[in-house]
Amino acid sequence: MIKTGGKQYKVKEGQVLKIEKIEVEIGENTKFDTLLVADSQTGEAEIGAPSLGEKVSAKVLAHDKADKVRVIKYKNKTRYTKNTGHRQPYTKIEVSKID
Repeated sequence: MIKTGGKQYKVKEGQVLKIEKIEVEIGENTKFDTLLVADSQTGEAEIGAPSLGEKVSAKVLAHDKADKVRVIKYKNKTRYTKNTGHRQPYTKIEVSKID
């Protein structure tokens, strides 16, 4: 389990996931703050207090923006309508190694 961008993610080796945008170049490796490491075969787990350090390394695959979310404000009988949109930036990573 890693922590980045104020969120926690359950990861395993080889997994590709989208996280909050981080300032790392495409193709570079980065390490993440690890909260918990568990082995499913033996059932053993290491729990950090508050963390175990940087035990998970991942390769940055891409930086992009998510699909647009439309936000519409409307008030009845007052001719008030406001349209806005938002595209959240993200970073796509592939977990390469868990120590």
